[in-house]
Amino acid sequence: MTAAQRTAGLLEGWFPSAARPLPWRTNTHDPGQVRDAWGTLVAEVMLQQTQVSRVVPAWLAFMARFPTPGALARAQEEEALAAWSGLGYYRRARLLHAAALRIVAEHHGLTPTDPRALRALPGVGRYTAGAVASIAAGAPAAIVDGNVLRVLARLHARPGAAGWAPLVRWAWAQSERLVAAASRPGVCNEAIMELGATVCTPAAPACVRCPLAGQCRARALGAPERFPAPKARAARTDLHALALVLRDASGRVLCQRRAPGGLWGGLWQAATLESAAPIDDAGAHAWARMRGAGAGVRPLGGFVWLTTHRRVRFRVWGGAGVCCLRRRAAQSAASPAAPPTRWVSPAELAQLPMGSAQRRVFELAGVGAADPRPAAAQPRGPLP
Repeated sequence: MTAAQRTAGLLEGWFPSAARPLPWRTNTHDPGQVRDAWGTLVAEVMLQQTQVSRVVPAWLAFMARFPTPGALARAQEEEALAAWSGLGYYRRARLLHAAALRIVAEHHGLTPTDPRALRALPGVGRYTAGAVASIAAGAPAAIVDGNVLRVLARLHARPGAAGWAPLVRWAWAQSERLVAAASRPGVCNEAIMELGATVCTPAAPACVRCPLAGQCRARALGAPERFPAPKARAARTDLHALALVLRDASGRVLCQRRAPGGLWGGLWQAATLESAAPIDDAGAHAWARMRGAGAGVRPLGGFVWLTTHRRVRFRVWGGAGVCCLRRRAAQSAASPAAPPTRWVSPAELAQLPMGSAQRRVFELAGVGAADPRPAAAQPRGPLP
């Protein structure tokens, strides 16, 4: 028996009893059975940059609304963005919508399970293709994400930083050997991902619960946390955002849509002025009046929102719009250079595709902008 076969066997034996009962794992305790490729693809896309605890309710709601690629393809992109609310990185929703259109056009509405066909879909890279192909069809396709790389680096005590290209290439080669040696490639892949997420964690790994502890070189060295070395991260830059929540006499609020691309691209928000430098009260008041705010406009509070690369410092102002604001909104909507602008009720606001930071702006102003996902989709308790 080769080392790869021994490792794969240990992982496959460990996974059925150790796996968390996540909703896309409908048959965790019968891992020889394949799974729905579409549900697996949606889960893998959501999990790329979002914590599992946030993905669970979002996946349930998304699959209830779009149970097939055809259902998502028939929807407008804005509907897909609205269903993605709260997950962040909304480019994933756009690409998944584009992938659904491609699946309908080129694969008769059936999600492919061949790695090459999967990689031809918008937004699907090598990792996602390997995960879907192996989990949904049992294909011997390799995967490497942060969890997998960490397990492999510790298992072999391989030096290098997490984002170092030579280490990543080495990890892919190791993953290919492992999945080729596995009797159930999908189970092996899910097991090593689960191991990295729940046992072989970045800090304080639970080595006593690890099925690979007996062959782990980093553990033998007494220093598993040294592998891999931390990835150097660029410092966040500050962005100052002045958000203006304006209401009309009927209680509706003014919203504008951000330009496509970039931070929160294509999502709806309150009228917002962004600046690399702080915006003082005099400047805020002048800009608010230019946007059509009445004399009673005032500061309502603020908060800091962290993204991958930015620290966004929000200041929220609010008040009533003056009578000319409705005409100004109509003129803005008619101008191709101006962002789309419209008045919406609190109920309509909850259905707009909007980032969590923007929802917090409206909540701070006392306007309901709750998460549109149904309560039934929320998890009943903490994940194991």
